[in-house]
Amino acid sequence: MFWWWPFGKVAAIDAKDLREQLRKDRRIQLIDVRSTSEFEAGHIKGARSAPIQKLKGKLPDLNLDPKRPVIAICQTAHRSIPAVRLLRQHGYNVQQLGGGMNAWRAAGFPETKK
Repeated sequence: MFWWWPFGKVAAIDAKDLREQLRKDRRIQLIDVRSTSEFEAGHIKGARSAPIQKLKGKLPDLNLDPKRPVIAICQTAHRSIPAVRLLRQHGYNVQQLGGGMNAWRAAGFPETKK
């Protein structure tokens, strides 16, 4: 079995609450674990791409600050489950975006392609 298979539940923040938090707190770190093509098609401004299959090896290069909150993002909140677990194992305060980018888009929130 691959380590990134999404089983179980993890802490989550809904799209509306994340949008509010991003307006208030610039310390939030966003990690988008979708494929590169999904990320390039549109993502939340400030998110960094780290496809779930590569996250474990890419983690040191992300230079995440363990004192700042992390939100893991995927398309439907499945790939972000193992991302949350992995990041927690490395000492990060992390949640997933509940419903993923589908929920973000359904709420009509902005995304970027840059």
